[in-house]
Amino acid sequence: MAENKCSLRKEFTKGLIRENPVLRLVLGTCPTLATSTSMVNAIGMGIAATLVLVCSNIAISALRKVIPDKVRIPAYIVIIASFVTIVQMIVKAFVPALDSALGVFLPLIVVNCIILGRAEAFANKNRVIASAVDGLGMGIGFTAALFCMALVREFLGNGTLFSGAQSLLGVFGDNVLGGFNGVTILNTPMTIFILPAGGFFVFGILIALANKISDKKKLPKAELHGCESCPLAATCSKVVSEKEEIKV
Repeated sequence: MAENKCSLRKEFTKGLIRENPVLRLVLGTCPTLATSTSMVNAIGMGIAATLVLVCSNIAISALRKVIPDKVRIPAYIVIIASFVTIVQMIVKAFVPALDSALGVFLPLIVVNCIILGRAEAFANKNRVIASAVDGLGMGIGFTAALFCMALVREFLGNGTLFSGAQSLLGVFGDNVLGGFNGVTILNTPMTIFILPAGGFFVFGILIALANKISDKKKLPKAELHGCESCPLAATCSKVVSEKEEIKV
């Protein structure tokens, strides 16, 4: 029992720093850069992605012995798309302002490589509880990375913090936040930080800090793997052709 608890704790904490999907594995870069201009948008995207991660990991783990190996990737995509649709409908119903702010990036969670990667690398090989913990840890790690980026970019780029906070809670915003809708700190912000160039700059700085922390804790450095690490590598024509060329 003690070993099981220790293992679950390890699976949960690995997504925070050691295998942070954004800062260490460099996955989900597109939604990270696109939605981190505002702290509210970052939190909303992080929560939505975490819900999809946990639910899809649970479903895929529960069905791992039923899904045929040859169609596992299409099956994973169908499962993930189903949960994304549910989450999107909930957001549209209760937090319409957040749905408008996130725009196309909310339904694009379907093709987020973090979610498909955890399904292929962990959920289809482990039990339901461990898969749920893995999804929760990775989701919190993703949300934390988004939040850190948004904190810097919104503060320096807009001069505000938690701007539009009412939209995060939707119809419950007035009762919970009591009229709070963010604060203005800088009167002359540097707008470059909410542009793509500023996003890449902050992204690089955070990756460097994450690697620095990992070095102090003597954790292995993050490595960018080639096509062989992709879940579709077995059926990808590019990978197959490259292997054939090597054989020749």
